[in-house]
This record gives sequence, structure tokens and C-alpha cells, in this order.
Amino acid sequence: MPEQAHPAVRLRAISKRFGAVQANREVSFDIAEGSVHGLVGENGAGKSTLMAILYGYYQADAGAIEVDGQPVQIKDSQQAIALGIGMVHQHFMLVDTLTCLENIMLGAEGGFLLKPSKARVRARLDALMAETGLHVRLDAVAGDLPVGELQRLEILKALYRGARILILDEPTAVLTPQETDQLFVTLRRLQELGTTLILITHKLREVMNLCGAVTVMRAGQVVETRPIAAWSEAALAESMVGRKVTLGRPAGLETRAGDVRLKATGLNLKHANGVAALKDVSLALKAGEIVGVAGVSGNGQSELLEVLSGLRAPEGGRLELGGQAFTPHAWLDTAQARPLRLAHVPEDRHAVGLVMSFPAWESAVLGYQNLPKYRRGAAMDHAAMKAATREMQQRFDVRPRDENLGSSKFSGGNQQKLILAREIGEQPIVLLVGQPTRGVDIGAIEFIHNQLRALRDAGCAVLLVSSELDEILALADRVVVMNCGRITGELAIEDCDERRLGLLMAAQEERAAA
Repeated sequence: MPEQAHPAVRLRAISKRFGAVQANREVSFDIAEGSVHGLVGENGAGKSTLMAILYGYYQADAGAIEVDGQPVQIKDSQQAIALGIGMVHQHFMLVDTLTCLENIMLGAEGGFLLKPSKARVRARLDALMAETGLHVRLDAVAGDLPVGELQRLEILKALYRGARILILDEPTAVLTPQETDQLFVTLRRLQELGTTLILITHKLREVMNLCGAVTVMRAGQVVETRPIAAWSEAALAESMVGRKVTLGRPAGLETRAGDVRLKATGLNLKHANGVAALKDVSLALKAGEIVGVAGVSGNGQSELLEVLSGLRAPEGGRLELGGQAFTPHAWLDTAQARPLRLAHVPEDRHAVGLVMSFPAWESAVLGYQNLPKYRRGAAMDHAAMKAATREMQQRFDVRPRDENLGSSKFSGGNQQKLILAREIGEQPIVLLVGQPTRGVDIGAIEFIHNQLRALRDAGCAVLLVSSELDEILALADRVVVMNCGRITGELAIEDCDERRLGLLMAAQEERAAA
């Protein structure tokens, strides 16, 4: 690539404070035109805040921004869009009840008469999809689409609005491996067409495979910016965290499973449209073991967690927990689950794990607010709840350590650590955990893995659902594989490898055994 006369983006001494929290401190670096530039760091390092400033969501307290060599003041997202800057958020900004075409047009209708506008926009999108390979079903309702297609829709929406500089915040956090591969093909194509891409991610393999340069941030400051050729994955991880990080399965690890803590038999569940979500699923969880559930997203893992945690009742089957039996007509509910010492870390932390409008101390006691330690007679003891939250934040390194800060103000990884602190803190005998490290930095991944192992070693039965095969291989003592709502295989960890698990995930056990 020929050397450019000026970078696409130049950031100089950008600073931003939220109350007592210094989110960005004199941040400076350049992003080359037509490059893929990685922005990495721990949760709370200031990456998303910095990009929100570039996109006009926040205003910097100090510093300067240049776009295409020209000084700019970006006062809002409309001005950012006018400058050719687009942003695809980790949590999609779409209206589920609108079609893809309507979502793209929303706010950019181009006139009072929608019919000619729709025809004009459709023609432009057809050409854009042909050029970029970003194909979406324009007449499909967004709420009916898989996550991978929603991701493409968000990128297409930004490009339709003229984005030449595209910020992607954790773009693969909710994608399957296959969807991630497809996204990478798209991003390389966009780079070939001259788009400048800024990639915020915690997944170092993706950084090493896709980026031309990487900026590392820690505690709101830039640690260093280097070409990707100057980094190894281990060095990048150490720079992000400030110490050496060890992931993977500890050598010589041996575990012994104990008594059955939870037993599910013949679970059957249908979606609202009548399609089966769970088909005759049976499994047992034993004390002192982690059971991993592997499978491509959308094959019943989420529904299994919902049924076992009491969020949904199945149409058929039986559940045994804590000496009690539950059937579809009198199924376990979440109010019963907590006294039976069943804890649940949900896959969707925003929709189920937290109340985003609550301060951290309220989210930190959700579901446990009636424990004696949180009561003063008939009233809630808010002081005790706040003190407990401060202890959770300290133990789980939740940043910032402010129990009064709104739940929505924490980064995704710190929100996740707060939920884990809440659920693990009451010493459950069964823990159901979905995607424990989704959107979490590498240092926090190491910490969370160690916490799950410690809970297992203390006698808890852990059911782990993860879309990351590396995570399952690092943590599980036994693995069950799901495909199309069924369990298609079960393996001891010593019999597992990525190839065999992949074949089971595709329901091809006969080939796996060949």
C-alpha cells in the first residue's frame, strides 16, 4: 500500500472524565488510511469511550481530532456520519419490528413519500451488496434474523450512510466461528475497497490475523502502538494486562465427580412457531465437575439454560434438584431456584442479568435481596447491600469501584464480572453459566476461568455453555454436544479435540469415530 500523505484519523491528547473516573488521559495515535487498526485493552481501559468521542456520542474535555488531514469538531453522530465515520456497536442499534430496508432508511428517508424513497434506496443497496458481498434480505423483519445477518445489516447501514471510516466494537462477540469467518471475508473486501477499519476486540487471534497495526490501552492511556509484525500474541496479551497471562487447561489436572446435583430427563420444548427447540434432552450434573455444552449457536443451548434455570417451562420432561422433582405443570421457577442454591449467569447480561437503569449495588443483589444479611426487619438494608457490592467489586476487580454508578455505565466485561460476583458469591451447589467470557478481556478471562475452577473444586456442579471451543476444552471435565435441539454426543475431556467436537456439532458422529 502506498504511503499516505496524512492518516485517516489523527487523535491528539484526547482526555475525558466522568465524575471521578478518568476514562481517557491524553490519548494520541494515528490510524492509516485504508488500514485495519486494532484497538485493544482490558475492560474499562477507555477504548469504547475514545471511539464514542470519535463518533460524536461524547465530547472530549481536551485534545484534538483530525479526519483526512483536517481539524474537526465532532459534536454529534450526525456530524460524524457527514465526515464519513460510521460505528457498529457491540449491541446492535436496530428496530426488531422493522424490515432490513426500513432499518437502513430510518432517519434517512429522503422525503415524505416512502414508496419512491424505498425504490431508490433498494437500488442503491443492491449495488452496494454486489460491490461489498454484504448480502442481507432487505424485506425480512430484523427480529427474525440470525445474529450474523444482523451484523451485516449494521455494517451495510453504515456504508449506505457514506462511511469511509468504520468503527467495529467487539464485532465477533456474539458470532459463531462460521459467522466470524464470513465477517472477516467481508472486512478484507471493505479494506480492498479503501475503507479504513477500526477494530475494538478482546480476541487476540483476530487481531493477529486481520490488523495491520495495533494500539494497546490501559487505564485510559495508550501503552504503545506498533505494526502487527512487531507483536506476538503473548506479548500483546502481556501489554494489555501488564503481566503474563496463562490460559488453557492446567497440566496434570484431575477431578473426581461426586453425587448427582441436578438431573434432567426427556426435556422437550417448542418455539412459539411450533419448531422444536429441545428434543428429548437428558443430562446429569455431578458435584465437583464442569460439564461443557458445545454446539453452533442456535441449536438449543440457550433454551436448555432457560429451562434448567426456571426461566421457561418445557412441554415435557422432568427435573430433579435439591431433593425435589419438577414436571411441566409445576416447573421450577427462579424464586424457588435460589433457596435450592441454583445460580444462573445468563447469556444475555443486558436483558436478563442486570437492570441497566439500576445502580451497581441494586444489580449486585438481584434475586438475593431477601437474604437475612440484606434485611433490617421488614425493610431492605441498603447500607449492607452497598457494602456487599463494594466487596464484590474488590474481589472480582470490577472497574470502576463505584457501587453507586449506573449498571449501564460499566463496560460489558465489568458488567459480566459483577454478575459472576453476585452468582458465585452465595456458594451455589449448581451453577448454570452461559457465555461467561463474551466480550471480556484476556486478563478477566483468566480470572473468570480460575473462579469457575475454584467453584468446581469446592464441590459445585457447573454447566458451561460457550461458543468458544477453546474455553470448553480449557474448563470442562466432560462435554456434551448439541445439534438441532438434541444431544448428539458426550465425551470425557481426554477424548475431546476440536475435530471430533466439530463433527459432533454437525451431527456426524459416525465420521468422528472413523
